[in-house]
Amino acid sequence: MKFKLRLIVAVSAAALTLTACSSSSDDKAAKPASPDASQGTATKLVEISPLTGKALRKGRPDNPVFVVKIENTSAGAPQYGLDKADLVMEELVEGGLTRLAAFFYSSLPTKVGHVRSLRTSDIGIAGPVGGQIVASGGATGAYNKVKNAGITVFSEDAGSPGFSSDPAKYRPYNRLIDLKVVAKKAKRTKIKGPYLPWSPADAAPAPATGKTATAATVRFSPATSTGWKLDGRKWVRTNGHAAPNKDFKADTMIVVFAKVGNAGYTDPAGNPVPETVFEGKGEAMVFHGNQVDTVTWRKPSLDEALTFTAKDGTPYTIAPGKTFIELVPQGAGSVTLG
Repeated sequence: MKFKLRLIVAVSAAALTLTACSSSSDDKAAKPASPDASQGTATKLVEISPLTGKALRKGRPDNPVFVVKIENTSAGAPQYGLDKADLVMEELVEGGLTRLAAFFYSSLPTKVGHVRSLRTSDIGIAGPVGGQIVASGGATGAYNKVKNAGITVFSEDAGSPGFSSDPAKYRPYNRLIDLKVVAKKAKRTKIKGPYLPWSPADAAPAPATGKTATAATVRFSPATSTGWKLDGRKWVRTNGHAAPNKDFKADTMIVVFAKVGNAGYTDPAGNPVPETVFEGKGEAMVFHGNQVDTVTWRKPSLDEALTFTAKDGTPYTIAPGKTFIELVPQGAGSVTLG
């Protein structure tokens, strides 16, 4: 199914109702409607970002969605470029640690990192928006699985451009990427649909469920948990590794509980590498403002988008804005509210 982007229509003069969508074989942005003096003037059609649900006022970018794998321990601090990401996901890796997958579409920073290797879990993470993965490398088996899934990979190990060294760090924690350089070599891929089911921009807030929180601890393993606090209307990490005042600030934070299997290989230290199965269905928790809603998530296949269902069985949508998704092991992971 081709991606039909929702459009905002700016109207002047007489009242005018328009229904518009974009769908073309070459994936180009929609063209503004022609003015009609007899009915009013449609001044502009604005496409909606698949990653934020917000208007792309300058039109759809020429670049694809880049998914950059970023180290998420103190060894890789500080993290660069997260404040420019459209969406960020935290996933489990070996040893009970986690790694970030940062999505860049509307903005391409020249300094992102520190960049680490890919995992087979990234197929389900990047797939819904045709994301092109940027990584320092990856185990041969994992790299081949990702490529065989039809996902483009820009890897330093494979000679991809744009990588540089941070002189203040040491390998493998010193790799940086310039996404503008990568974009010169990248071909834009089709985006089948939005990553999340976005609410209309003028939609009323979801009704309160009675559960509220201003802090949360998301536990991935005995070794790793991520702390969160509500800062104004934004959810921010309390133990993140971003450069000062440059962390990702989420309008919505979503915890998705998903099954975790074995990727079939070990890391150099002999730790089994986990693979998060990012398809199927399960429980999720949506944090927006001080409201916390428990919903059911569904993702029919690795390359399809997330949808949510409220407890009463009705579709549940996400307010437009920047979103952080915690991809937590089902059964082993937990969330504590504060």
